[in-house]
Amino acid sequence: MSNFGQQLRQIRQQKGFGLNEFAKEIGVSPAYLSNLETGKTQTIQLEVLSKLNQELHMIINEDVAQNDHTVWRAERIGELLLDLHRTNPIATDYLMTMVEQGVELFTAGASDIH
Repeated sequence: MSNFGQQLRQIRQQKGFGLNEFAKEIGVSPAYLSNLETGKTQTIQLEVLSKLNQELHMIINEDVAQNDHTVWRAERIGELLLDLHRTNPIATDYLMTMVEQGVELFTAGASDIH
């Protein structure tokens, strides 16, 4: 997250936001925002990422490490599935079953399947 954090700090400062002011604006503590900027926090909630995008017009780019992007996507998928479950539990169950079966298939030594 250090590249992300560096970009976040740079954009925040260019927009003229102080750390405390911006933390309050996006609904996080100044310590959490500082940890994001310095890379001490390795995960970010989708809600916080969405607020950052709205406030700073940031877009996650290729500088964000693949692992960080994977964690972000996994959290996002989890939230999307929870939202879908409220309106369509059958579709949610189907999608979760497909993911579980896919993971089992790839971890069972069939990783050459594309």
